[in-house]
Amino acid sequence: MSWLQERRQFVKALLSNPAAVGAVAPSGAALAAAITETIQPQGGKVLELGCGTGVFTREMLRKGIAPSSLVLVEQDSEMSSSLRTQFPEAAVLQVSAQDLSRDSHPELHGIGAAICGLPLRNMSHVHHRKLLTAVFEAMHPDGAMHFFTYGVRCPISARVLEDCGLHARRVRFVPLNLPPASVYSLSRAR
Repeated sequence: MSWLQERRQFVKALLSNPAAVGAVAPSGAALAAAITETIQPQGGKVLELGCGTGVFTREMLRKGIAPSSLVLVEQDSEMSSSLRTQFPEAAVLQVSAQDLSRDSHPELHGIGAAICGLPLRNMSHVHHRKLLTAVFEAMHPDGAMHFFTYGVRCPISARVLEDCGLHARRVRFVPLNLPPASVYSLSRAR
């Protein structure tokens, strides 16, 4: 996908549903590198939520993740169609991330890590709880979910984290993204 095509696709999605996109521009290369930093090719399948134009997906492929190890979740129909074209070996699910379950989506078996590009600041505590439950039920016990936020603190409340048995840790600040972003890692509390 060319730079111009990616921008057009992003702007179209932004104009049709700003709350679901939650950004003013596609994530940049610095953020893609930071959020995928700990993803390892031998770590099992990778679940990516809110893939958008595929910026994080392309970075994972660049780092050696096999396309067949990717489970891409994108609710927007045009973006999910584009993902299928760009990454034909990956499993692309056009569903709401909160509605994921291994029962209805067998692709979720064997998830070792998750990347989340969803606008978590735009979601309610109820949506956070459903999302985290779905992701961590699909993931290996030692798996982690990596996400970013433009805010100054974790967008998931301490109460939701505690209810889900999770711990959040800020791992990186990315000033070279537009706007600057912080990357967090969520893992099961020990």
